Amino acid sequence: MIKHGLKTICLICLLSLSGCWNSKDIQNLDYVTAIGLDYLNGKYITYVQVLNFTNVGRSETVEVGKIVPIWIGRGEGKTVSQSLSSIYSTSQMRIFWGHVKSIVCSENLLKHGVEEAYNAMNRFGEVRYNILIYGTKENLEDIFVQKSIFNLSPLDTIMFTPEQIYAQRSSILSISGNRFIAEINEPGEPAMLPSLSINRRVWKEDKKNKSMLQIDGAYFFHGDKMAAWLSEAELAGARWTQKQLKRSLINVPAEGPTIASIVLINPKYKVDFVIKNGEVLFDIHLKLDATLDEMEEDSSIRKLEQLAETVVKDEIMSCFRLGIDRKIDVLRLEEALYRNRPKQWHALHKDKKYILNHDSLKSINVKVNLINSGKYKGRVTKS
Repeated sequence: MIKHGLKTICLICLLSLSGCWNSKDIQNLDYVTAIGLDYLNGKYITYVQVLNFTNVGRSETVEVGKIVPIWIGRGEGKTVSQSLSSIYSTSQMRIFWGHVKSIVCSENLLKHGVEEAYNAMNRFGEVRYNILIYGTKENLEDIFVQKSIFNLSPLDTIMFTPEQIYAQRSSILSISGNRFIAEINEPGEPAMLPSLSINRRVWKEDKKNKSMLQIDGAYFFHGDKMAAWLSEAELAGARWTQKQLKRSLINVPAEGPTIASIVLINPKYKVDFVIKNGEVLFDIHLKLDATLDEMEEDSSIRKLEQLAETVVKDEIMSCFRLGIDRKIDVLRLEEALYRNRPKQWHALHKDKKYILNHDSLKSINVKVNLINSGKYKGRVTKS
């Protein structure tokens, strides 16, 4: 009888307890998907992009093309933490940081210094380290309200899924926050941060202009502060240094009437160096596979390969010269020296921060191998 009574009491106690006292219904949370960081008049200005996942989730009940509302919160404070925390007072619901996928930094912040701001933001325990990071010249609010084609949510834009575009057109590689900070702190490795812009010219919905996000260039750094910005066109030669390059199109020749359009893939980039009289001389070796995308006139395989080699070589040299003028190592030449001869690297940098000059690049050796001529086999000769 006593045992039966104890069982009854225990059962009543268990039924009276809630399953998870601190649990929140998913519809009662504000899900932050992107964070914007700005610096103005000695204060940090932060922006959070909040989406309702019931509107952006993939399901049969979601209507494609329906306008998806985007909420943007703005905070202000002397520190990044204070600025982000100030948003809590008006959020109405608990803010959840676990779905943050991108950070966008204004040019003002990049000039002030990005590492302190990034590290402070990562003290929010839910924010992951491997989220994407960008810089921008645009207003952060304008960036955060951009939608994808068919009015799909920002989660379907290049800010969140750059790999979709990169698989078709490789140019400037996206970078995660932890990788970017590692490059800033690694003295021999140049840090390159993609820049987001808004293109208002290419797309229309019927006859109405529709703006779309675009990666239009990249920022380079000395330490954690911005040193220079180069456009995508100016960085054409730098794309061949990226092992992750999927495919990139060139016209041959670069000037005058086009003979063919060629897609270059699988770059194998190597830098050799010698040290003479306190100066470092570099040799670049690059191998690329190629496929023929379009032909305007009959040509031999070898001629097409030679034309492609000339275009790539000219792009690399132009990129190198731009980097010299702005005192940045766009082609990652010093990385080879730093990895293989760290003592010499430190000795050369003892008296000056920037050791490259217009004579530092001794040679550029490019080899293109046309592996597929596609539909044009009848118009392409081997010799």
